[in-house]
Amino acid sequence: MSTHDLTELRNKIDDINLQILALLNERAGIVQEIGTKKQQGVNRFDPIRERQSLDLILKNHAGPFEASTIQHIFKEIFKASLELQEDNHRKALLVSRKAQPEDTIVDINGVKVGNGNQQFIMGPCAVEGYEQVKAVALAMKKQGLTLLRGGAFKPRTSPYDFQGLGIEGLRILREVADEVGMSVVSEILTPHDVEESLRYVDVIQVGARNMQNFELLKTVGKVKKPVLLKRGLSATIEEFINAAEYIISQGNDQIILCERGIRTYEKATRNTLDISAVPILKKETHLPVIVDVTHSTGRKDLLFPTAKAALAIGADAVMAEVHPDPAVALSDSAQQMDIPEFNAFINELKLFKEKLK
Repeated sequence: MSTHDLTELRNKIDDINLQILALLNERAGIVQEIGTKKQQGVNRFDPIRERQSLDLILKNHAGPFEASTIQHIFKEIFKASLELQEDNHRKALLVSRKAQPEDTIVDINGVKVGNGNQQFIMGPCAVEGYEQVKAVALAMKKQGLTLLRGGAFKPRTSPYDFQGLGIEGLRILREVADEVGMSVVSEILTPHDVEESLRYVDVIQVGARNMQNFELLKTVGKVKKPVLLKRGLSATIEEFINAAEYIISQGNDQIILCERGIRTYEKATRNTLDISAVPILKKETHLPVIVDVTHSTGRKDLLFPTAKAALAIGADAVMAEVHPDPAVALSDSAQQMDIPEFNAFINELKLFKEKLK
């Protein structure tokens, strides 16, 4: 074969490559159009349809490639098409970094979460009474902290555990917060409790067990209050992001994402703190991301190192629990700091924050 003939054949291959490329791009355009017509929540992968397509291709295949080779090539094309649909879906999300490149800053009565100044959200696991909440609030105030968390509604694994004081607990939080000059962060469990809670809370917390309570998410999305959304016990990051999308799609973009540990086979801690979720969420979304070191570990001896890790990796705030006398706490007594422990915790973290600058 002459050099001229070889060059001519190679040119033909180049022409065919360009034709294949054009057809692949045309196919991709149709795939994208199909993706836009799929309803929200429908799985984009259809194994029955894929098998039908492969059968049609193999039925019309005449060689010289082996059938297995052709099947492998087209399965890669199908895979790339599925990824293309998923990429377009992510681009369409209102919470995505692609939709809004700049960071969302959540303003809680003048305290900004997400502006680069890392905050602390502290308070008792459950509201048990006025004196208990007031003691913690005063200790926080001395440390310059104003974001007071406290559980008035307590969804517990056992129905026989303390379930919280309900609306009375919210009243106590509001009374103390007004006296001391603080903002209230508290969990609301059901859509019908949201309207009344607006009188008492400054930030509505959606707990881990309610991350996919879609009616609650849509309800808090319609109010003009910041929402602190906790990751579900077994939720993937994608599921977590889509839960936030339920809220923002209703008009409320004041959302704080909270990594609070996920359930794994590990028993050394209450949950497993997925610290890598912080940079992933900050890369994929424009929302502030915080870490709850109490629920993720369930161990007081791990609060400081995990809080340091959270701050070092870029979390916008650290959340932890404080009780005047944890030994008699009505819920989660083993994981709450007492006030001297809280002061040592905050003082050390303040020094650590300075080193990070």
